[in-house]
Amino acid sequence: EEAAYSIINCSVPVIAAVNGVAFGGGCELALCCDFIYAARHARFALPEVTRGIMPGAGATQNLPRAVGVRRAKEIIMSGLPFSAEQAHEWGMVNEVCEPAEMMPKVMALAKTICDNAPISVRQIKKAVNASMNMDLPSGLAFEIQCYERMISTEDRHEGVRAFNEKRKPQFRGR
Repeated sequence: EEAAYSIINCSVPVIAAVNGVAFGGGCELALCCDFIYAARHARFALPEVTRGIMPGAGATQNLPRAVGVRRAKEIIMSGLPFSAEQAHEWGMVNEVCEPAEMMPKVMALAKTICDNAPISVRQIKKAVNASMNMDLPSGLAFEIQCYERMISTEDRHEGVRAFNEKRKPQFRGR
């Protein structure tokens, strides 16, 4: 449970790279991440119900947000395994990759994100996560608060300068 909260509450993006079987807690930890990449042969399941228990590390909350309530109920109440392709089709997995291509793709995404303004990335994660618990007007107001946090940053000034000078910005997280 603490691991799940740590991943969800981490201020920077967390990417799951599933290269095998993610059943039970492994599936739940992947669902706590911001992105899930899966090797083509990866398999997922939440089989707790077949053992007389239920998920306890966030699956009943994270899975419906990813795949919809009806599909989540089916997955969790049946305990049946499903493929990486199904997980992708249902919206749980961002991308299905050939095994040898998965980590290079994950690392390329991580580098792309790391090249962006760190404060912006953190504020985006904060705003998107909060959106799941707010009505639209409250979410829009929260987004503006997150945006306002960046107005006075050195990174915003660097981003504008770099745009005007037609060069890549050098963000420093300040």
